Amino acid sequence: MTHPWLNQSWPAPADPAAAARLTERFAVLDEAASALASDPGGRAMLAAIGGGSPYLSDLAIRDHAVLTGLARTGPDAALETAMQTLGNTGPAASRNQVAAAMRHAKRHVALIAAVADIGGIWGQARVTGALSALADATLNLAVAHLLRTAHHTGELRLQDPAWPEWRSGLVVLGMGKLGARELNYSSDIDLILFYDPDAHPNPSSLGAVFTRLARGLVAMMEARDADGYVFRTDLRLRPDPAATPPVVALPAAIAYYESMAQNWERAAMTKARPVAGDLTQGAAFLDAIRPFVWRRGLDFAAIADIHGLKQRINEHRGLAVSRPGDAVAQIAGLNVKLGQGGIREIEFAAQTLQLVWGGRDPGLRDPTTLGALRRLARAGHLSRRAAAELTVAYRVLRGVEHRLQMVADRQTHLVPAKPAELSRFAVFMGCADAPALARHLLHHMGAVRRRYAEVFEAVPDAPVAAHVLDLSGIDNPPSTVAVLESYGFRNADRVIASLRAWQSGRLRALRSARSREVLDAILPALLEAFGAQSDPDAALARFDALLSRLPAGVQLLSMFQRNPALLARVAAVLGASPALADHLATVPSALEGLLAPQGPAPDPGQALSCRLADARALEDVVAITRSMVRAQEFRLCVGQMEGWLDVDEAGRARTALADAALGALLPAVLAEQERRYGTVRGGAMAVVALGKAGSAEMMAGSDLDLMLVYCHPPGVSESTGPRSMPVSQWFIRAAHAFVAAMTAPGAEGPLYAVDMRLRPSGNKGPVAVSLAAFRQYHQRDSWTWERMALTRARVVAGTPAIRSRTERAIAEALATPADPARTRANAAAMRSRLLRDLPPHGPWDVKLRSGGGIEVEFIAQALQLVQGVAPGCQNTPVALAHLARTGALPQSDAAMLVRADRLWRTVQSMVRITVGRGVVDLPATAAEALVRVADAGVDLPALRATMEATAAQVRAAFVQHIGAVE
Repeated sequence: MTHPWLNQSWPAPADPAAAARLTERFAVLDEAASALASDPGGRAMLAAIGGGSPYLSDLAIRDHAVLTGLARTGPDAALETAMQTLGNTGPAASRNQVAAAMRHAKRHVALIAAVADIGGIWGQARVTGALSALADATLNLAVAHLLRTAHHTGELRLQDPAWPEWRSGLVVLGMGKLGARELNYSSDIDLILFYDPDAHPNPSSLGAVFTRLARGLVAMMEARDADGYVFRTDLRLRPDPAATPPVVALPAAIAYYESMAQNWERAAMTKARPVAGDLTQGAAFLDAIRPFVWRRGLDFAAIADIHGLKQRINEHRGLAVSRPGDAVAQIAGLNVKLGQGGIREIEFAAQTLQLVWGGRDPGLRDPTTLGALRRLARAGHLSRRAAAELTVAYRVLRGVEHRLQMVADRQTHLVPAKPAELSRFAVFMGCADAPALARHLLHHMGAVRRRYAEVFEAVPDAPVAAHVLDLSGIDNPPSTVAVLESYGFRNADRVIASLRAWQSGRLRALRSARSREVLDAILPALLEAFGAQSDPDAALARFDALLSRLPAGVQLLSMFQRNPALLARVAAVLGASPALADHLATVPSALEGLLAPQGPAPDPGQALSCRLADARALEDVVAITRSMVRAQEFRLCVGQMEGWLDVDEAGRARTALADAALGALLPAVLAEQERRYGTVRGGAMAVVALGKAGSAEMMAGSDLDLMLVYCHPPGVSESTGPRSMPVSQWFIRAAHAFVAAMTAPGAEGPLYAVDMRLRPSGNKGPVAVSLAAFRQYHQRDSWTWERMALTRARVVAGTPAIRSRTERAIAEALATPADPARTRANAAAMRSRLLRDLPPHGPWDVKLRSGGGIEVEFIAQALQLVQGVAPGCQNTPVALAHLARTGALPQSDAAMLVRADRLWRTVQSMVRITVGRGVVDLPATAAEALVRVADAGVDLPALRATMEATAAQVRAAFVQHIGAVE
């Protein structure tokens, strides 16, 4: 009976005498068992079972046919046979037959999974998946039997007695490890039972009927007889278990989760899964409470709540932070689930980070612990090294937990305390001895403790003020004034007035005792952070404005408490940029953009796609897209201010963000258009970005210069549907709807400002142009300035087919070199007209000033038209480099213009970030921020000198290569 899978590295028997007894028993059983006992691989397997687990030994003797069958076919086929036997018992069978089938299946699957685990044939996920599948199957059989019985006794009226669960009104949710398909060998199964009061007649009596059914389910799962039991069952995770019956009405449950449930219940629901009863209604229930579980706003207060729960567990269980003695003494009696560095800390860390971030990123919502760690690391919310350490530790600790429970089928998480038992268990784990097991366990649990602390406990004590701030009374004590002045504040009276307003709860955000408690804890750090700014009083006043607009302050203040570095960053932003301060006061959620790791953000298209998984209508798509764009735009602005993003990186990131938004909105708008006005057979629409969006050089506050192009088969003249209309009208309406979606006002402002004037014929032409009309216009009627704008055109949204056709049309429009003299004369005349009609606001208007950014762009665009535009040269520095390579522009001039372009974009972007548009002069804080990131100069006079010299060089190059400016 030699089988390849039997030749495993089975662990040595922890109890050789018990191993020998099991082998001897098999040798005298039937012929198949005797053959197994005589096979070397079989003997090794029996020794590993018999020498490590009395429970498995008993199962092996009692169900020796299962074990010998497993030896012949392997564990996968044996599992299939065991589950099929359970499936052959229908709900119409008697209660005793159903119960017996469930208990037999439990014994058989437990034996098969244990052997596959001990021998290393199955990985951990396969083992826990098999045990979870057994729980699902037994629950489904029990529930179907109970429902069918209630139907035949007249208590319920089922839609289809042959399919009892269908529209039965009963929902069974699997929670915890069952919900995540991670069951242990001796796990309880955590369930929540709901019923629909409208599913059956006589709703007033349904509560009593379903309560009896719930108790019958628990009895079937837990009752013990000579065949054992199925699963211990726990219903205490239901809403308010001390005051509610075992099964809760769905409307009451939804009301509870929407109004009264706590963070630990949110955490529990991250693993919830319909496992029996009406699965469709179960899924609908989870969808209904999804806003409770996954909040769109970041919820850092959840960290404190869940960490508090873990601390209460520690106190209740008496789990010390450290255990004295040598390594073996430290693990003797250790709880691998609830102890410091145990399984629960890994689960809490993963679940809490999911709760904090998962509302904004549906891609993080994985019910499994290892899946959650993997996704959190991929999204940058957990370092890859931390995720790897926690993953390895989780597998090790779950492996220990499994072996502990295999020994005697007890729901235990305690490592044996007695030396002899500990030594036997170490061998059962495959370790040489107890010290080897201790070193292995302590290494991984130490890693868990460190990583857990990073999530929950890395909150430094708040700095202690040099002097106590006395804010009592109506006078301003000199000692308090002196303390505030020592921080750097100049108007202490005004600061004291703000602090008194905060502590009295006058602001809505600070009315709760919890919010004021957190404020008191961080107040010294807050004053220190704002005191470090160039104008501390102005910075603190902007923070006061931010607080005054918040509906609640716990979330923001908890973020500062959990992220001390964030407070310093926000203080710097409020101190340097009135524009960002105003934006943050209006849109506090923009602060979430600072919580992502510095450096390149995840691909915005993928991130937005994940977030849009929750969108049901066009309005949802617009709202979710706007929220993401606002948060990321704020992050990019701060990144530029702080210097870890330069103007080129920020331009590419902003452009990618805009591309993602356009790509998400276009199909949503067209789908809504089809729903309302029918379908244009074979029709399609593309979005073309021009200007800074086309050249991937977007800055803070950049408009989107767009052109919408559509096409359809020649024979299609109308849309099909109840409200059909001519094709041209259909696409024009779609274009208007698209622009309306982009510019729709919201609490956070519009998504983008959109400029459509660069389309053929400008404002006189239709808002959407057919592809044929676009080609015709640029063949015969386009102006030089329109062709110059087209050099930066980039197709960013639409189906692959229309994108390709539009790109070819643009290339064709630019392929033929333009007349050099006419092009240069037109470009010079256009520049002269702009200087007359749109003069610069002042020296910091570096786009429109003489020798400014627009002249660099005109040089690149006009010379491209003269030479013939090469593909992929929408970006101005790229275009200048290409012109230098082909000899159309001297290398020295091209290098100077590239430097000038970067300088002008850096200055223009920073001025917009710190002050806004139309500025005549810069305040000191904005000037400091600009000098810090500019490429030239170490102070403001040096920067001004560099700007003047650069402008003169650009103007000279413009005159030389394009023409004189009048």
